[in-house]
Amino acid sequence: MRRLLVTGGAGFIGSNFVHHVVEHTDDHVTVLDKLTYAGNRTSLAGLPEDRVTFVEGDIADAALVDSLFASADAVVHYAAESHNDNSLNDPRPFLDTNIIGTYTLLEAARKHDTRLHHISTDEVYGDLELDDPERFTEATPYNPSSPYSSTKAGSDLLVRAWVRSFGVRATISNCSNNYGPYQHVEKFIPRQITNVIRGIRPKLYGAGENVRDWIHADDHSSAVLTILEGGEIGETYLIGADGEKDNKTVVELILSLMGEPADAYDHVTDRAGHDLRYAIDSTKLRTELGWTPQYRDFEAGLAATIDWYKANEAWWAPAKDGVEAFYASKGQ
Repeated sequence: MRRLLVTGGAGFIGSNFVHHVVEHTDDHVTVLDKLTYAGNRTSLAGLPEDRVTFVEGDIADAALVDSLFASADAVVHYAAESHNDNSLNDPRPFLDTNIIGTYTLLEAARKHDTRLHHISTDEVYGDLELDDPERFTEATPYNPSSPYSSTKAGSDLLVRAWVRSFGVRATISNCSNNYGPYQHVEKFIPRQITNVIRGIRPKLYGAGENVRDWIHADDHSSAVLTILEGGEIGETYLIGADGEKDNKTVVELILSLMGEPADAYDHVTDRAGHDLRYAIDSTKLRTELGWTPQYRDFEAGLAATIDWYKANEAWWAPAKDGVEAFYASKGQ
């Protein structure tokens, strides 16, 4: 039985990964999570207590991190401040968690010679033109456009430096936009789904032409486990499922799947620095490590996600009013 430490394991993609590990391996998982507004202990409800241990704490707490690394065979680092709008409003927490927190983990990995996998985002690459046929690859230069993406880019560079300078056994993955269960209602897809459930018209930034490359959180989880087990130390792998959709299409599909007119949404002022298009080329991951996504039908995955939010209002309702009040204050 391998002993895994998962930082940010009560967040959206982190909790999905913990569920995936419990279902598909015999590993024991220790979750370290600060339980900020984006972390939710109930996202881990129902998991066997003999397989999952929860520790509330900060990845920037060096003493705590050191003690947890001492008994871990491998660490998967999901913990991050991750919302673009929030980073524009207050960048400081993004520096504290994404930069200082990652540094703290790297120092512990260096001390204990612990295998580390670092979860990053495709947003470090900036964006592509809407009519550009290219997609991001592992060789794409970094060009972040927000405090969020710039701090994630910084954390990636720290990992690479610690691998090269100190021999830390680490890999990196940059993933496209995730969707699925346990995603906070501030995010694009769950916000629109829960708006429809509450009888609120969905909101669409600008003309809705911005494109995201969607991947189901289960597919992200399987890819990370594949990299953890077979990835080459020092390498970066891009994770994507060929799910490019513009935001207008996604909102209209949500409305249609929920039995509403496809045009029953409102346009709001576009956000500052809104990236145009993300697109992932995951050829390296697929050819070198043999990974393939299971959720290739975006509409089916979205329908299942809608069903989850309908069935789990008790999970998302406590945060909903505050999120909508925040956006209303900005006219969004």
